[in-house]
Parts: sequence; structure tokens; C-alpha cells
Amino acid sequence: MRTIFVFILFTIVSLSGYGQEELTLDDAIQIALHKNSSLQISINGLEGFESNVKASYGNFLPSLGLGATWDWSRSEVQGVGVEFIGGTPVVTAASTQQRSYRTSINGNWTLFDGLSNFATLSQSKNDLESAEYSLDRLKQDIVFTTTSLFYDIMNTQKLLEVKEDNLKWNEKNLETISERNKLGAATLADVYQQEVATGNAELDIIRTSNQLEVAKNELLFYLGLDVLEEYYFSDEITDEEADVLKTDLAEDYEKISEFVNDALKNRFDYRSAQLNLEGAKDGVTIAQSGHWPSLVASGGYSWTGSSISDLNNFRRSQVGLSLNFPLFLGWSVDNRVQFAQVDVKNKEVELTDLERNIKRQLQQTFLDLQAAFKFLNVSENNISFAGENLKIEQEKYSLGSGKLLDVLIANSNYTTALTDLINAQFVYLVLSEQLKYYVGVLDYSKYE
Repeated sequence: MRTIFVFILFTIVSLSGYGQEELTLDDAIQIALHKNSSLQISINGLEGFESNVKASYGNFLPSLGLGATWDWSRSEVQGVGVEFIGGTPVVTAASTQQRSYRTSINGNWTLFDGLSNFATLSQSKNDLESAEYSLDRLKQDIVFTTTSLFYDIMNTQKLLEVKEDNLKWNEKNLETISERNKLGAATLADVYQQEVATGNAELDIIRTSNQLEVAKNELLFYLGLDVLEEYYFSDEITDEEADVLKTDLAEDYEKISEFVNDALKNRFDYRSAQLNLEGAKDGVTIAQSGHWPSLVASGGYSWTGSSISDLNNFRRSQVGLSLNFPLFLGWSVDNRVQFAQVDVKNKEVELTDLERNIKRQLQQTFLDLQAAFKFLNVSENNISFAGENLKIEQEKYSLGSGKLLDVLIANSNYTTALTDLINAQFVYLVLSEQLKYYVGVLDYSKYE
């Protein structure tokens, strides 16, 4: 029964790569940069910021309006006349009708509004540039997240290969022990013990296969693809990734200050926060403009007549200047200024916190990289030791001088060493991408 189960399981695994669409890491990133909903919302939002800049320029231009009016009125006055009808005097009423046509063109031009128009233009430009930087940071976030999810699939696929090899070893060992038991060279207890080990190896494959499906679903969902569709994911490490695994990226801890300086120059979110602070300062200027007088120029030209043909008979032109000086507005201006100043303080706190967080992120990443690189080297050495130890224990058991338990322990240690190495490799690869992400140099443009 176990043989049939294993045959079916291996058949499913071996055929799973056929008839499936291959999805590489580059393909996944390109899909994410085109289908991510948060990215699309941010791109659409840029149009609003661009419109605000255009409207801010409009504050420096005069406003023009064209109007037309038509009036009709009728008036009746009783007792203004007497008529004799059949010799009888009758009091009559007088009625008059009046029509009026008027067209005009008018304009207003704000000459001074306490520098609010200049501050509004500066703020709208800062908001637009800040939104663009936020969009760039979001793209980097998408690249890093997609890469991490894809590496998780690659990691689990390689772990599944280790589990499959472990099952093959246990099955082969079970056959050998069973034959030795028939010949009287191995006890029945050894057969039972090996059967348990083989069953545990089968369970490990099932668990790892489930983990692989979960990892695939997480990536496909993030990419906006159908999780029920079948995709083939290559788990081959590229030459570039192999070079990364040989390089100690955090060898010189003193360089962390250089990475921090680079991050403060390159990080799009930090530059966006700086622009948000500048925009908040512009908001203070806008609020303070309420204390200043405003000067508005106005002008107009109109045509009036009792009929459309008479419109040109009466023409009127008008120009003027209006100066308004606010004396008391119930402290509403002070209230707006205070809120704007509070916003500046909050933006300064946010910028400071972000700078501190950048330093914390880089320091933690450096420490993690150092530990991961050491663990990577130790894992490589452990494989050699565990492999040799397994050979020795197998040889001793074959000669009758060793115990099966020692062989199983040695095999378990060898499988664990392989597992540790695979995990260490992908932990280090993810951390290397995380370092680029935290420094702000993770390139997304090559995927667009």
C-alpha cells in the first residue's frame, strides 16, 4: 500500500512541471508593477496633484466672465383717465410695458493676497513631487515584496527535493534491512524502526508540498493572478545570486554610516517626507495671509438697450481697485495659523522618526547579514561532516558493529544540514535585496 502511495505521489510531482506556464522572477515583478491595485490608485492620484498645480498657476491670472440679462415688466395704474360709454363716465386704468436687454463682460484680478497665491503654488508643486516620490517608493516596495515571495517558493521547492531524496534513501534502506532480516542479519525491530522512519519521511513530503502550495498562492494572489491556475517556478540560482552568496555584504560594520548617508539621499520616502514638511510650511504662509490686506483690480464693459437692435446705443465701461484690510475676523485667522504650525511640527516629528527608523533598519539588516553569512558558511561545513558521518554509520551497521538508530540519526542530521543550507542561502538572498531596499537603490525601472 505504501509503495502505491509513493508511486502516485512521485508521479504527481514529476508531472507537475508539464503543461504549466513558466513564471520567472522577472516575469513576476513585471506583472506586479502592472497589476498591483495600490500602484494603479497612486498613479491615478497623480492626476489630481497635477490638476492642483495647474489651478495654483491660475491664481495669478485674472478671472473673466460674460453675462447677458433680459427683463420684462408691466405696470398698471388705476383712475388715471375717464371715458364716457353711452353717456356714462367710466374710470379707466393706464398700463405700460418695459423691456430691457443687457450684455456685459467683467473681470477681476487679484494683485495681492498676502502672498497666499505664491505659497499655494509652492505647496501644490511640493505635493506633486512628494506624490511622485511616494509612487517610486511603492514600486520599490512591490519589487522587494515580489522577490521575497518568489524566493519563498524557490526555497520550499528545494526543500521538497531534499525531502524526496530523504524518502528515497529511507525506502532503499528499508528494502536492504528487510532483505537482511530474511537472511537473519537484521532484527525485526530494525525493520519496524525503518518503517517508522520511512513513514515520517512521507509525512515530511506532504507537509512541505502543502507549504509550497501556500507559498505559490501567496505570490499569485499578490500578483493579481488566478490562484487556481498552474504555474511552473524555476528554482535555479542564477550566477548573480551565486556571487551574492559568496560575498560578505556586511563585512565592514563601520560602513553602516555610509549606507545611512546614501539612504538619506536615495530613499524616496525620505525625500517625500522632506517635501511634505516644506508643503506644511507653505500652509503656514497661506494661513498667515489672512492678516494681510488684499488688493483686487476689476473692470467691465456692458451694452444696454430696450431691444436687441438698440444694445449698441448705451455702452458703459468700468474699472476699479478694491483694497480690503481685515481688522477683526473673530480669531479665525489665528486658528488657521495655529493649526498650520501644528502641522509643521508634526511633519518635523515624522521626518525625524523616519530618519531614526532608517538607521534602525540598516543597523538590523547589517547584523542579520553578518549572522546569516556566518550561518551560511557553517551550514556548508556541516553538510560535509554530516555526509561523512552518515557513510561511517552505514558502513558500521553493514558490518554488524553499529546500530540502526545511529544510522537514522546520522541521516536525520544530514537532511537537517541540507535543509539548513538551503534556508541559509535564501535568507541571505532576501537580506541582500532588503539592504538595497532600505538604502533606496533597489532598481525597478528595468522591469517596467
